[in-house]
Amino acid sequence: MANEISKDSKRVPHIVIIGAGLAGISAGIQLKRQLGFENFTIYEKAGSVGGTWRDNTYPGCGCDVPAHWYSLSTDLNPDWESYYVGQPQLRAYWEGLWKKYSLDSKTKLATSVSLAEWDREKQRYKVTVKDEKNGEESVIEAEVVINAIGGFFEPLYPKEFESGLERFKGVTWHAARWRHDVELKGKRVGVIGNGCSAAQFVPEISKDPSVQVINFCRTPQWFVPRGNYKYSALTKWIFRHVPFVMRWYRNLIMARSDLVSLIFRKDNKFWISLAKKEMTRYIRHMAPKEYLDKLTPSYSPGCKRIIVDPNYLKSLHRPNVSLNWDVIEGVVEEGIKLKTGEVVPLDIIIFGTGYALEPQGIETKGSNGNTMREYFEEQGGATAYLGSSMPGFPNFYTLLGPNVATGHASVIFSQEAQINLALQLIKPVVEGKVRYFEVTSEATDKYNVWLQNRLQNSVWTDCMSYYRSDRKFGKIIATFPGPVALFWWLCRTPKWDRYRAVGAETWVEEQRSQRVFRRLVFIFVLSVSASAVYIRA
Repeated sequence: MANEISKDSKRVPHIVIIGAGLAGISAGIQLKRQLGFENFTIYEKAGSVGGTWRDNTYPGCGCDVPAHWYSLSTDLNPDWESYYVGQPQLRAYWEGLWKKYSLDSKTKLATSVSLAEWDREKQRYKVTVKDEKNGEESVIEAEVVINAIGGFFEPLYPKEFESGLERFKGVTWHAARWRHDVELKGKRVGVIGNGCSAAQFVPEISKDPSVQVINFCRTPQWFVPRGNYKYSALTKWIFRHVPFVMRWYRNLIMARSDLVSLIFRKDNKFWISLAKKEMTRYIRHMAPKEYLDKLTPSYSPGCKRIIVDPNYLKSLHRPNVSLNWDVIEGVVEEGIKLKTGEVVPLDIIIFGTGYALEPQGIETKGSNGNTMREYFEEQGGATAYLGSSMPGFPNFYTLLGPNVATGHASVIFSQEAQINLALQLIKPVVEGKVRYFEVTSEATDKYNVWLQNRLQNSVWTDCMSYYRSDRKFGKIIATFPGPVALFWWLCRTPKWDRYRAVGAETWVEEQRSQRVFRRLVFIFVLSVSASAVYIRA
């Protein structure tokens, strides 16, 4: 037993990062940059990195956040081609960062994580990983686990389509798993959903007049003009060579975008009214007259994600594009059957119906033996402190967890704020000064009471959306009620009294010494200032 303790004391802490998407790549970069820490492993289920920009390859796929803000603050890119960019550029940017920081040597591709279980005796996690190529499982140990899967996981299908798809004689797929091997030319294509992804690919697939597109819609969406433009060679040169210009440009985009958060609070009636008026005007200017009544929402802008229009409304003028607002009963051999009894014949059905927000196939067990799924069920939906930490799960940090997204801003910014917070908690652990930190139930409850009270005054209570735990009446679990600047402020430094620190004797003494030193410095500066004032007098 003594030998085991001796070996354990010499152990170099190990960090596991689950997922090599945007969050996982960002976490790995900052572990290297800020902590100079190298003993971490990124496990990625797929055979390549890039997350959502690897998986989503549908026609017209791109980001509705300006590219200069949808990038790491530590790695600005002067070579973005345009204000908004498409999937190929985004994937290339993140893959480039993965290679730049030599994360390839830290990443195990085609390796999934199925279980992370806290070992009370060793005070670290036992992580079960599986080689997707040969099916072999192994258990590795980690002092810290970072769940970097992000907020969008498996493709989501509406309940009316959960069964019956096998009866359809044609071909079906979800936009997140685009079938590039299927020819659309001359086909009748049914598109289910009219959210952000469908709004991007409908204009693209309907460019071919031989493709008949029937877009089945349930709820109208709010649109704003995209206003995209390309950066000139001179602008890129300035971004690259003139100090601070690109940084200030990015900050300007952020500040302007954060003002949009004003329309998400119900008491800002003037701004909501103004936004609704301008968006209604845009829809009426761009869409065909016969669809105007159906296309104009009755709910407040922002209750569902506002679509930065990629010419979707303009594409509705094409003779090969039509909208169908009738309620769908299900899928039959020939196509889609409506509640009216009508059957719409189709060759292909494409789902643009969003994603499941909770990870599939990954189980996390905490210090009390309960799973994270059980904790979420107790709370009535996904719950966390600052979208990152949950009581009962020591040294476990989730990126882009519950109530982190905003609906108006860059998730990269919010993700960086979470990483910076987590690193301040991880640093004493990897330095051997603390065994683990665990957020308290009291801190988590207090934060979420504040959060949910603010959310009750938000427009997100006005409609059904994926922001809620059950899409209808459940707790709002996806969005943060405020500007991202506020979220950054809350994450800027840990409130140490909100965490339980174990094995922290050295660290506590160090913190006490630092506090005493800071007070002495403050008293000294104050004394010198007072003396200077007295001498001048």
